[in-house]
Amino acid sequence: MRPLGALVAILLLAGCTAAPAPAPSPAPTETTDVVTGLAAPWSIVRLESGSTLISERDSATVKELQADGTVRDVATIEGVVPGGEGGLLGLEYGDGELYAYYTAADDNRVERFDLEGDAGGYRLGDGEVILDGLAKAGNHNGGRIKLGPNGDLYVTVGDAGDPGRAQDLGSNNGKILRITTDGGIPADNPFPGSPVYSYGHRNPQGIAWDADGQLWAAEFGQDTWDEFNRIEPGGNYGWPVVEGIAGDPDYIDPVIQWTTDEASPSGLAYADGHFYLASLRGERLWVIDGTTAAPALVGTYGRLRDVVPGPDGTLWILTNNTDGRGDARAGDDRILQVPADVLLRG
Repeated sequence: MRPLGALVAILLLAGCTAAPAPAPSPAPTETTDVVTGLAAPWSIVRLESGSTLISERDSATVKELQADGTVRDVATIEGVVPGGEGGLLGLEYGDGELYAYYTAADDNRVERFDLEGDAGGYRLGDGEVILDGLAKAGNHNGGRIKLGPNGDLYVTVGDAGDPGRAQDLGSNNGKILRITTDGGIPADNPFPGSPVYSYGHRNPQGIAWDADGQLWAAEFGQDTWDEFNRIEPGGNYGWPVVEGIAGDPDYIDPVIQWTTDEASPSGLAYADGHFYLASLRGERLWVIDGTTAAPALVGTYGRLRDVVPGPDGTLWILTNNTDGRGDARAGDDRILQVPADVLLRG
């Protein structure tokens, strides 16, 4: 596979040495708190009922945020073993089922639960593990899961601290995987009999589809470049041989790259023609239009873990300041609501 050539846009940002926390930009007056007081939250899933489900990494708790702002515990996921960056990570919902990616005693895995009850009283039925055996570590666990336009489940898996896994097609680490909702392997996956959809990834945590159904992903680099990639079935994105834009015809180059101080990307969302990328170390939301990106909310709310479309043209943004790496503010962690047009105005 060849790099994207003319589509590649290099963002020449600050050097790759450690940088101080960014100077906060003024908070948009239209921004409001949806909920506060969360503990190391990782993922948010909005439901048609008006409720929102939230995963808390270290407590292994799924919480329900009701439309009136009330928060209650839905369940604590059994078998979760938090540690480092591991614990209860990504959530996804579809057709009455809740999917959870979490770190267990010996591996990372995905479990499927019946989501029973109604808004204000959701509960989880018995679970069924549909994917396991993913190597775990104190970092690089990946953890994002999303249902794609074709109804299959896409799973981002980090290299779990062993870069060689990313190029090894016999390993499911350092990959984006595609499985059916019962854990099977789609017949049209690029490698027959394998869940691997793309490989050569270090620690991808953001995936989203554009209006044409094209998959995109955001990925943590090591010391130099974080990446925003257009994902092709069977594509090799180069880690650990290359990091960022390399111009090597054996690997697919990112469309956008950032220094690690500017990004450390996690959740990714698409809405009305733009991508929105939550950044941890960079403490900002990147607004992506084609091959260009502009920062918003720089340093205003600290580390940002996830972002999803909210109601009435807004975005919901999940902060991540209480997991031991951020500087918690009063009320952290929280979900913020901000109108997308405010961010697009810059």
